[in-house]
This record gives sequence, C-alpha cells and structure tokens, in this order.
Amino acid sequence: MLCGHIENAEGRADHLVKLRGLQDQTGGFVTFIPLAFHPIAQIADDLDGTVVEEKIYHDAGATTSQSLRRRELLQLIRKAGREPVERDTLYRPVTRTDTAFTVLV
Repeated sequence: MLCGHIENAEGRADHLVKLRGLQDQTGGFVTFIPLAFHPIAQIADDLDGTVVEEKIYHDAGATTSQSLRRRELLQLIRKAGREPVERDTLYRPVTRTDTAFTVLV
C-alpha cells in the first residue's frame, strides 16, 4: 500500500481497518507492505531495496527516472552523507566483487 501522497491520516486508517476485515474474511495475507511516498529518495535512510525498474511510486504519479545504475545509486547515497551497505532480504550485509557476491552471516 503506497501511502502519504494524496490521502490524509484518516484515509490511511480507513484503509487499514478495511484490510483488517479482509484478513478475517480470507484467512490472512502472505505479506503486506506499507510503502511511504518519498518525493526525494535521497533523504531516506533506506532506499527500499534496489529493483530493476520501480513501478509503484510511478503509478502514483512520480515523474523521476524509473531506474538507476548501481554506480549512480552509490553516488546518491554518498552525496547524502551516508555509507552505502548492500543487504540481502534478511538484512545481512553483502560484499560484492566484479564476479561474485558473499552474504556475511
């Protein structure tokens, strides 16, 4: 659920109440991911993972580019004064070379 772009807090609460009712009717969900709208991603402390092509924010009206090269993403993070850390889906740090990557357990 993308939130924070056109609706107010009352609208978000209403959506959550309806989703809770739907959970009772269907037996639950495998996953539910609330996504906060970020008009300026560089100020965020988590870029929500790197995907090949972002769709959700752009379907909601974002006009920025839908993809970045890895090099560009790293530059954005460093320009914001942060240290980039690549992580796997369990948030474990990943080290990467030109030919391989390793998950640090």
